[in-house]
Amino acid sequence: MSARGWSSGTRVALIAAIAIVMGSLFVTTYSMALGDPVPHRIDAAIVGNPRTHRTATRAVEHAAGDSLVLHRYASVAAALRAIDRQQVYAALDLTSPRPTLYVASAAGASVARVLERVSARDPGVRVIDTHPLDPRDPNGLDVFYLMLVATIVGFVTTFQVDANAGPLSRGRTAAFVLSLAVGGSLIFTLIEGPLLHQLDLPVLESWGILTLQLAAAASFASLMHELVGRWAIIPAWLFFVVLGNSSSGGAVAPPLLPRPFALISQWLPSGATVSALRSAIYFPDYQHLRPLAVLAVWAIGLFAAMILAMRHGDAGTALTGAAG
Repeated sequence: MSARGWSSGTRVALIAAIAIVMGSLFVTTYSMALGDPVPHRIDAAIVGNPRTHRTATRAVEHAAGDSLVLHRYASVAAALRAIDRQQVYAALDLTSPRPTLYVASAAGASVARVLERVSARDPGVRVIDTHPLDPRDPNGLDVFYLMLVATIVGFVTTFQVDANAGPLSRGRTAAFVLSLAVGGSLIFTLIEGPLLHQLDLPVLESWGILTLQLAAAASFASLMHELVGRWAIIPAWLFFVVLGNSSSGGAVAPPLLPRPFALISQWLPSGATVSALRSAIYFPDYQHLRPLAVLAVWAIGLFAAMILAMRHGDAGTALTGAAG
């Protein structure tokens, strides 16, 4: 029996079952990734000889759950520069009379909190935050929220347009996606920055980053609608919400994510958006090319795939009409 021949009760049961499965996947991935974060690999710089301060070194390693990967640097200045460039999450200086641990809560608040526990084991270790978070965002979640709203608005608005405005032409769909991405991301940037003053956002850079994220989400939703029709919300939910947001590093930094999530974190649009926004706000002199490139490839690639799928669909419709 085809889907069109199903009774309304069967359809309702199927939709409810799919919703429960999608919700279960959401709960599972978020619980695994964010529920009880533990360190897996934290790259850190070390300056000096660990043998001269064995107690301090061991206390830091214990605070990190023995997950520290120490990289030797010749000077404190070089180690701090590595933190600025987000090559390491912390730096342990053993050359001063009092061992000093430098952290950067802006690079990952969850990692900084883990490392700051060293004070409980060895009060002799001084902890200095080189890049503190904005006092209005003490947990560093506002960047995650910005990414999240761009994602949700991207695919939900697309589905609502498809449902309520009818099928759009290829040109109008392209114009809609681009207009939504540019206009929506500008509004979100202005609200979070100049209007609410929640974050010290560089407006143009943040606007561009959010535009790419919103364009990627809207393009993916339109592409899925073209490929699987009314069930397009399923792949959109799985890709952006279940997988993308849980591994983004916005709520829990990548070093504290389970290995599969940490590996894909920086290669999905959501993770790239969080990284790019974080650098733009807290490390403006050291913006990385990789998250911007990853985000641009996703946005442009998905937009192009959407256009090609719609062109193929138009060609198929034309052939069917000619045959009729």
